[in-house]
Amino acid sequence: MDRFYSLAHASIDFHFKQSPRDFVVEEIPLYEFSGEGEHLILQVRKKNLSTNEMVGQFARYLGIKNREIGYAGLKDKHAMTIQYISIHKKYEESLENFNFDGIKIVSKTYHNNKIRIGHLKGNRFYIKIKKVNLTSAAKIDEALKNIDRFGIPNFFGYQRFGNNGDNHILGEKLAKGEARERNPRVKKLLINAYQSHLFNLWLSRRLEINSLVNSFEAKEIENLLNIPNEEVQKMKAQKHPFKLITGDIMEHYPHGKLFDFLGDEEDLKRFDERNISVTGLLCGTKVRTSTLNAGVLEKEYDDEINADGARRYAWIYPTEIEGRFNKIEAQYEMNFTLPKGSYATVLLEEMAKRKINE
Repeated sequence: MDRFYSLAHASIDFHFKQSPRDFVVEEIPLYEFSGEGEHLILQVRKKNLSTNEMVGQFARYLGIKNREIGYAGLKDKHAMTIQYISIHKKYEESLENFNFDGIKIVSKTYHNNKIRIGHLKGNRFYIKIKKVNLTSAAKIDEALKNIDRFGIPNFFGYQRFGNNGDNHILGEKLAKGEARERNPRVKKLLINAYQSHLFNLWLSRRLEINSLVNSFEAKEIENLLNIPNEEVQKMKAQKHPFKLITGDIMEHYPHGKLFDFLGDEEDLKRFDERNISVTGLLCGTKVRTSTLNAGVLEKEYDDEINADGARRYAWIYPTEIEGRFNKIEAQYEMNFTLPKGSYATVLLEEMAKRKINE
């Protein structure tokens, strides 16, 4: 799909390819480990392995099931990643001779509970991009300043959709009973890709609407957007680059309860101050959907499928952003922290204003 981007500058030229040397991610735990308990907590550094492949190597070595090993999130395969896993303490002695190319146990501690999916605060990234000239470096500096100030849309990255970028096609068929998949993990992954595809379409449409609202008079775009003139006027008055629509579902940021946006000035202020953020729909069952004018738009990207739905932040705020240009090597290095579930490659694409995986 053609994606809308949030930043106003022209596309930036640089070269990027995911590799352990140029793409490093370190997991930030949700909480401090207690240092005692029946679960062994390992900080593991891996490269050129997916999280599932890494877990599989530990499981095979110990002669246990993959599900006996806990982890908080899936990390990129084509990268150097540092993350935490939990294994029952009784296997500690057996792990003393563990050795596998691409996996290194960095440190260990203990905790009372097994690590569960989602038990992380965020991820810290180091990324190097190449073939950067002086002009591009200046544009990147400015782009990072704008991202630090305003945040970015929380698209799902290309990794979500498989090597060919089309996992969502089979995912839709599985979700609607038009195809079958015996492996429940693979089935869930493919259906998730379909939900993510619809979310990305909706988010891109919202960015397009933001652009139109900023560029034209309310009367000119009322019919084009199928949004009442009064609503458009309210959107034009908003300071934030992402324009809220009455009926949007908000969530306290970076975590908290969901609630409806009804146009209150106080909520607009809290959005500007990063205390709350807007959410988008991952369609399915048992999920809250937008209402009023926002609901009309969201309905175009909803689908009745037999899978659990959810809400996802549509707008996030990268933190601790740093950038350094190496003129001699024509390279640009950057560090930043993202909340869990967000993609560093999406930040690169927002900065470049183009796809980076082609």
